[in-house]
Amino acid sequence: MKTILVTGGCGMIGDHLCSGFLKKGYEVIAVDRKSSGYNLNKAHFTFVQASPLDKTNYEDAMERFHPDVLIHLACTADNDLGNIITEAEIKENTRCNEFIYQLALTYQVKQFILASTTQVYQIPKTREPLHEDDFTKPMTNYAKLKNASEEALAMQIGRGKGIVCAIFRLAPVYTKEFCANLEAKITDPKDNSKFIYRTGEYGFHMCCVHNFSDTLLNFVLEADENPNLAGVYNMADKNLTMASEIVNYMKEHHRMGFVLQKNPPNTSITAIKNLIDNKEMKTNYRFLDFTKILNNTTFDITKIAKLCSFRWDIHNTK
Repeated sequence: MKTILVTGGCGMIGDHLCSGFLKKGYEVIAVDRKSSGYNLNKAHFTFVQASPLDKTNYEDAMERFHPDVLIHLACTADNDLGNIITEAEIKENTRCNEFIYQLALTYQVKQFILASTTQVYQIPKTREPLHEDDFTKPMTNYAKLKNASEEALAMQIGRGKGIVCAIFRLAPVYTKEFCANLEAKITDPKDNSKFIYRTGEYGFHMCCVHNFSDTLLNFVLEADENPNLAGVYNMADKNLTMASEIVNYMKEHHRMGFVLQKNPPNTSITAIKNLIDNKEMKTNYRFLDFTKILNNTTFDITKIAKLCSFRWDIHNTK
């Protein structure tokens, strides 16, 4: 079986991803600042401690294990980063990418997978799904961070001989226990109160981590036979997650107080300008844009459907 090296492998996404590969019998090396303990003591699992700028330890891991597949999750929100993405973290990500990409070339990995974000897109005014080749316009710090990662990947190893490169643009992720992205969709950042508009029949395109894990298991297996799988993929659940579903889910599985019913937001030019000028919108990964909350923005997942069964959603996530 292949050897898989996962940067950021002990973050929330990394834990579940590594676990999925271990269950299939792969050798898995997780590189991260610290161990979460999630996969420790499991057969075929190795933890390597390294910060995103610790080139020496990364190089030692590549030399020791010579991985067939490198999955780059480091500097991904919900793994190593918190809500607020700073300029310093953007610079750290750039430096990390430089040597990670070079190591992938030097040690001739067969597959390179980058976890990016759907935040890189320019959100349309219409309700047309966003396709992988649609215009990108990163507005937030996190979107800029990941957009730079994508561009550097294409420039450094996108045309590397024999390397299948794939970029997965993830919608905001969740599991049964990790619900920060879900909760943010029903939380007013001004006073931290929970709310919905009307009956909550508007939705958000989210991504269950287990759908992502299942997809990468299929991708890694099939990319050996089909190098044409290289490219960019939108990664999200099959259907929108309604605000009303989030409220019901949070009440059932987590502690939550009153939920207020509010009138739809003010989408006047003044309100939009205030948001554009708002520093928090640029730095806060989970910033809730009130002018777009009812848009029901979706991402075209036709391309990834060949590799994903979409069997997980908010109703059965574990």
